[in-house]
Amino acid sequence: MKKTLYYFAVLLLYACSGSGIPVNFTESDELPQVYPDYIDVTVPINIAPLTMELVGKQFSDAVIRYSHGDEEIMCGGLKAQPSLDDWRALTSKAKDSDITVEVYAKQADQWTRFKPFAIHVSADSIDPYISYRLISPSYVTYEELTLNQRCLENYDENVMVDNMLCATEKQGQCVNCHNYQQYNPQRMQFHARQNHGGTIIAYDGKIKKVNMKNDSVISAGVYPTWHPTMPLIVYSTNHTSQSFHTRNLNKIEVNDAASDLVIYDIEKNEIANVENDPEEFEVFPFWAPDGRTLYYSSAHFEFRDTVSPATEVFARASEVKYNIYKKTFDPDTRRFGPREMVFQADTLTVDILGIDSLKEAENIKLSPWLKNDSLGLSATLPRISPDGRFLMFTLGRYGCFHIWHHEADLWMKDLQTGNVRPMDEINSKDTESYHSWSSNGRWVIFSSRRTDGNFTRPFIAHIDKDGHGTKPFELPQADPDFHNQFMKSYNIPEFMRGPVTITPQEFADVLKNDNVEPAKFTH
Repeated sequence: MKKTLYYFAVLLLYACSGSGIPVNFTESDELPQVYPDYIDVTVPINIAPLTMELVGKQFSDAVIRYSHGDEEIMCGGLKAQPSLDDWRALTSKAKDSDITVEVYAKQADQWTRFKPFAIHVSADSIDPYISYRLISPSYVTYEELTLNQRCLENYDENVMVDNMLCATEKQGQCVNCHNYQQYNPQRMQFHARQNHGGTIIAYDGKIKKVNMKNDSVISAGVYPTWHPTMPLIVYSTNHTSQSFHTRNLNKIEVNDAASDLVIYDIEKNEIANVENDPEEFEVFPFWAPDGRTLYYSSAHFEFRDTVSPATEVFARASEVKYNIYKKTFDPDTRRFGPREMVFQADTLTVDILGIDSLKEAENIKLSPWLKNDSLGLSATLPRISPDGRFLMFTLGRYGCFHIWHHEADLWMKDLQTGNVRPMDEINSKDTESYHSWSSNGRWVIFSSRRTDGNFTRPFIAHIDKDGHGTKPFELPQADPDFHNQFMKSYNIPEFMRGPVTITPQEFADVLKNDNVEPAKFTH
């Protein structure tokens, strides 16, 4: 139903500070189509301004008003881009309440006021920085690959590590797996592969390059997790390969033909095995916040020895299904206990989850496989909340590289009650994969391909004390259309308490030193 309303106001357009609502317009019962979709999202009080643009119909003009009480921001034009000062004033007033957003759109000579919507402002702040790898979806090139950091309180972004600084005309370099100790940007690590390869560790102002290649381990360190307080990093070591599908919506398969867990002592430059069962693929370690438990994923796989290991794993890829385990750790003796099952995904069914009906399960992307007792699923990327209560992980049909699986979703296990459930309030109809908790445990940032199915974008959601999430919002940008035109994916979003201050050139200078003593292997 529409009705015409008349307001006496001056129509001023094209400036967020001086725009006014139209003199007359019709009311619509429909919500506006805006991008990014910020309708009914919950945001931290210190987030950068949520810019948005009106999409859908061919509108010639628009006025978008953000308001709370007597505080408002008026933006004219099809893009709403509030200033940082105005946004901070508004979110401060709307703390623990709502910002109301009204959209007025002009088509031909007629203005329409759409149904208003809310942006909920949480008093829970978010860590001021995130970092990620920016990578082109070309699968074979990495010349412009960088590790970047971005301030969440504004739009400032800069390069931390640039692999072009170590590249030559004939030799390139790949950088990956940035990781921090307790969100501390002064204690970080990342890997470089190929030219000048090695692991870079920055520790309280000192930078060193580590050579972890050793005859006693299957590879140099790959996926890392810092101990919360001690100078220790646990890595998986992997023999990884990729293949391409010709008749599958999932374009690429990335598999391990072997993987173990090792622990590296930063101060002693020593490495030792944690788990190295040849019939287990151990991967994605993650420390509990108390530093006394190590979580990880592992898949049981028995080779038939008829072809090479990599070929056999690819041929039997759908059989590779990971469960989540944990091992206790004694900080005094630095010894690990035996592994314990935390979540058994490879035999997962609707009945095991306690879902009341198949209709309820139909909302889960993985429901076709959950209903079949003979299949089971694969759980990866275990991440423990800072209070130690919740385990968030990615669940897919099989394998460990779920960023390429369109069916992959985020799931949560309450470690107090044992309850396991899909994060329906966060998941979409496309890929959800890598995820990280904020330092206060009230936010998660995760990789999603919900926008177009091809490019990975960072999304953020609020998590309450009971582990329930809110509708996620896309990483805000100064121009709301930025991600529609940005042809790179965001890889491994991680929270940080502040920015990394080491320059890309300083990192490159250390990487170029190839005379590095190998880490010593200890039993």
